[in-house]
Amino acid sequence: MRLSKLPPLVTSWEIEELKSKLEQASRGECFVLQGGDCAESFDDCESSIIANKLKILLQMSLVLVHGTKKQVVRVGRIAGQYAKPRSADMETRDGVSLPSYRGDLVNHPGFTPEERTPNPELLLRGYERAALTLNFIRSLADGGFADLHHPENWGLDFVKHSALAEEYGRIVESIRDSLEFMEAVAGARTSTNRVDFYTSHEGLHLHYEEAQTREVPNRDGWYNLSTHLPWIGKRTAEIEGAHVEFFRGIRNPLGIKIGPDVTSDWLRELLNRVDPEQEPGRIMLIHRMGADNLGDKLPALIDAVRNTGRRVLWECDPMHGNTETTTNGIKTRRFDNILRELEQAFEIHAASDSVLGGVHFELTGEDVTECMGGARDLSELDLERAYHSRVDPRLNYEQALEMAMSIARHMAKMRS
Repeated sequence: MRLSKLPPLVTSWEIEELKSKLEQASRGECFVLQGGDCAESFDDCESSIIANKLKILLQMSLVLVHGTKKQVVRVGRIAGQYAKPRSADMETRDGVSLPSYRGDLVNHPGFTPEERTPNPELLLRGYERAALTLNFIRSLADGGFADLHHPENWGLDFVKHSALAEEYGRIVESIRDSLEFMEAVAGARTSTNRVDFYTSHEGLHLHYEEAQTREVPNRDGWYNLSTHLPWIGKRTAEIEGAHVEFFRGIRNPLGIKIGPDVTSDWLRELLNRVDPEQEPGRIMLIHRMGADNLGDKLPALIDAVRNTGRRVLWECDPMHGNTETTTNGIKTRRFDNILRELEQAFEIHAASDSVLGGVHFELTGEDVTECMGGARDLSELDLERAYHSRVDPRLNYEQALEMAMSIARHMAKMRS
């Protein structure tokens, strides 16, 4: 297979570095911010779109660092999130049925037989887009783009007049004052011109994942070098299934999405299958229950995992469990429900003597209108103005920044 002969997208030492940070996050010593598109498009492999995604994650992490007083680990849903699970194998329009769109890694979104026919050549196109995206991100993250001395460079024009602009400006000035104070004491400029940035995607297409999985010199075991952090979704978490069998054999940290239908017995069995040695930093459990289900479902799962004697990184995905469809048939999410699930998650973990070590968002750096509510109080009528997602609704730039500010305020209040 041609894909298996191409250079890896990430390295084993980057993967091990992330695993170490995830272990720290599981103990509450740092915090994980994971976010990006629900499904990446090949067409979005453009410098401005990629830079905007990095900008919003940098701004969100800046807010979280300021509010939580902890290091933030940035993990993008990027450079590989090209395949998506679908609830139905076929899609019907006006009496015509065609295979469902399963992401640019498999077929095309256009509703014709040619575009919906799976094409293995798209695996190579996906690798190429991922490589280009990752190369540009690394150039930005390692250069002056991420310099904390100039966070104003991360702003986007369409939120200059946002209600959040003033609060964000105060945070920027506070951090700039702190840097100037430290540099005055040390008598030298503080080196803040680079950030660590990691990639993640759902490991849905096993042919793509297997092609980049290999042994590396001077390390034991196999690494999936298509991404730093793959995750298993609820449709691919069958204990006897091919995905679980594949991912239990690699050395990467592994995310596992868990919804309201997950039982304690099933979760214990899955953890024993994919992490029998209880390796620190290996498992991230991403709960996605919905605001109305979290209080009833999550405490028992926290207890079940604790009773196994293992420590995992708990992360909250408040997006998927709060998806709804409008009267016009548009899939959306309400900002208030997303925030409500997040706040509940922090409180439940604290009451259970557990640590919520991260958050997981579907978001974009673009000025879309896909989720209702937020600072501009987007309504159902606003959704049609700029609804661009091909699969699930995302927080726009302003909503994502507002969410980070809400998290930071909530964590600061809990800390005090």
